[in-house]
Amino acid sequence: MEEALVNMTNWDTFLYSREFRAINEDRSLRQATRLLTYPVTVGSVLHELSPYNIRKGGRLTTEGLKSLSALRYTLHPPRTGAGLDIKGLRPNPPPTRIFILGARAESSLPREVWIQLSHLFPRVAFHLIFIGPEAMANRDAEFPLPERTPSNPFGAIVEDRISHQMKISTFVEYYHTLHKAGLFYPYDPYFDCFMLFHPGLGHPAESHEWAETLPLLLETKVPIISTGYTEFDMKRDLEWVRQTAGNEVDLLLEPGENKFRSLRWDLNDLDPGDVSCGNWGLWAFRGKRYETTRREGE
Repeated sequence: MEEALVNMTNWDTFLYSREFRAINEDRSLRQATRLLTYPVTVGSVLHELSPYNIRKGGRLTTEGLKSLSALRYTLHPPRTGAGLDIKGLRPNPPPTRIFILGARAESSLPREVWIQLSHLFPRVAFHLIFIGPEAMANRDAEFPLPERTPSNPFGAIVEDRISHQMKISTFVEYYHTLHKAGLFYPYDPYFDCFMLFHPGLGHPAESHEWAETLPLLLETKVPIISTGYTEFDMKRDLEWVRQTAGNEVDLLLEPGENKFRSLRWDLNDLDPGDVSCGNWGLWAFRGKRYETTRREGE
């Protein structure tokens, strides 16, 4: 129902206002949030009732408000008055594209989990695009990968029967290869955003894989939302982006704890002191936009 507004203050209010069945045991709640943290983290940033705002402590920056206002304009369209007859035909806008880079666990989630995004934004269609060399990990039943043909040059796996409001494409390829091929061009700040789940941008073993990708992401001027396993992980990523891109970055959402992090804590078997949880931290950035200024006398 349109009138049943979602409340994104925390997990409890979200699950209650979305009319989930009551989860009375902490253990069950931890397992449920471990899955739901992926779509709800994206939705909590993009939704007009987002808990992140420009009030004191809301963490959203002025530049962030500009970027998210563009996306929200698309994600919360007014009613069109469309009907079933010829007079009621209306043109539909293109789907909102969410590029999920470095996809690992999130690409193998049950599709019912991702459909939560469609429930949060019932008037728009989504195209989720999983990109990364590990994007088909844990999906052995779907192998072998499709052949690379002229009509499908990168061997994309397309799932378009999930829901009439959602399509999912998976590319087992590095993003910079697809970007340079112009596969997703043009990018539109009203319809596109990037999502990086624990990308390890600043991780010593992984940062070299992002070095070629980062400048291309900033070039699109589209919002880039990123999460981290821990506060240290998140701040290390932020520091790496600032060192690599210098002044060419606008911060959209200041780093801090994600209100929709997984409630399940994970232990590293090799280092018992290393405790983390899915999507603990959340921040967002994009390539710097320069305002046009007029000189006097021109």
